[in-house]
Order: sequence, then C-alpha cells, then structure tokens
Amino acid sequence: MIRILSTKKLLSNQKQFLLNAGFSVVEADFIKIQNKNFDLKNTNDNLIFTSQNSVQSVLEHPESATLRTKNVFCVGVKTKNFLEENGFTVIAHAGYASDLAEIITLIYKNESFTFFSGNLRRDVLPEALTESRIQFNEIEVYETSLTPQKINSEFDGVLFFSPSAVESYCKENKLKNGICFAIGNTTAEALSHKTKNIVIANQPTIENTIIQTINYYKT
Repeated sequence: MIRILSTKKLLSNQKQFLLNAGFSVVEADFIKIQNKNFDLKNTNDNLIFTSQNSVQSVLEHPESATLRTKNVFCVGVKTKNFLEENGFTVIAHAGYASDLAEIITLIYKNESFTFFSGNLRRDVLPEALTESRIQFNEIEVYETSLTPQKINSEFDGVLFFSPSAVESYCKENKLKNGICFAIGNTTAEALSHKTKNIVIANQPTIENTIIQTINYYKT
C-alpha cells in the first residue's frame, strides 16, 4: 500500500480522493496561521490578496464591509472564489504572485494599491510594485508560525502546500527517498534545495496536488 503524508490537515473530501485510490494517509499541520489586529484607515483604491488566509483575516475585521466597493487583485482561483462569495469584485487574478505583479505593472501602474499580507510573505510582489513606482502600502493581517514535529514512519510520498511547510518539516525530518508533491513552483523551489524527487501540481490547488499524486502512482 502506498503511504502518503500530508503536511496540512485535508478536508474530508480531499482526503477521500487519496483513500479511494487505495492509499493510506497520515496528516499533520506543520504550520499554524493566526490572525492579527490591524487598522483599515489607510486603504487605497485597489486591494491585493495573495492567499485565502489574508482574506479570512480581513473578513473578520469589524469594518471589512467598507472595502467591498474597492477593486481586488488576487493570487489563486480559490482566493478569487472566496472573495467573490463574500461580495468583492475581483478585477484580475493569477496563479502566482509574479504573474499578478506583471498584470498590475503592465496594465494598472497608475492605480494605488493596499497589499494584505502575512509575516512570511515573499518579496516578489512588493519589489515589482516598488520598481515600477506604483503607489502602494502593505498591511500585515496574519502570522504564520512553524510547528515542526518528528515523523518516525517512512512514507512513499509527502504533500507540501507552502514553502513554510517545507521549512517546518525539514527542521525535524529528512527528505529521504520519498517523492515530494508540491502545490506550485515556489513550494517546489523550497524543496529543490533538499531533494530532486519533486512532482509539481499543474495548477496551484490542493485538489490538483492530490490528483498529481494519484496519477504518479497509478502510472
């Protein structure tokens, strides 16, 4: 039986995909997300979200309704859907922050933006905006902390959904001969310093990472 470790607790339907394929699955959260207190006074005309975590934190702010009149730019289809379900208008979205930065710098460089971020965010987007002299500010709305734990069993495959999870996992464990399944290029890049056995999802979603895992072992 193929043994899979997920470095994030999956939704029951996501886990069921793997179980239906005949795999055994162990799950553990290698990172913890905590919302922060922040002020919404100085928000610009356009908003940028690069994760569902930042959307969730903003939605919990008592004045979040005031933001629904603003245009939104985001990373990820899931983030886009989550925003639209909550009454926001998404003008543009992309699979990666680098692609979103390109859209903004090419088409919207005369606009002003507020970027809602986490403490471990990558520099791609703010650097691109700064280089293009685009007016923006940044509000940190959540914190990611690493929750490393020792895994004593051997697994055929390990699922990774963020560079932070890679860092957390590698604090206590070595990537031996198992295959690492990465949700996207940035996660794969974090893995590339530790192993050559990497399979990258076609689309940066948890579901697609799971499908790639199943396809890998079935073929």
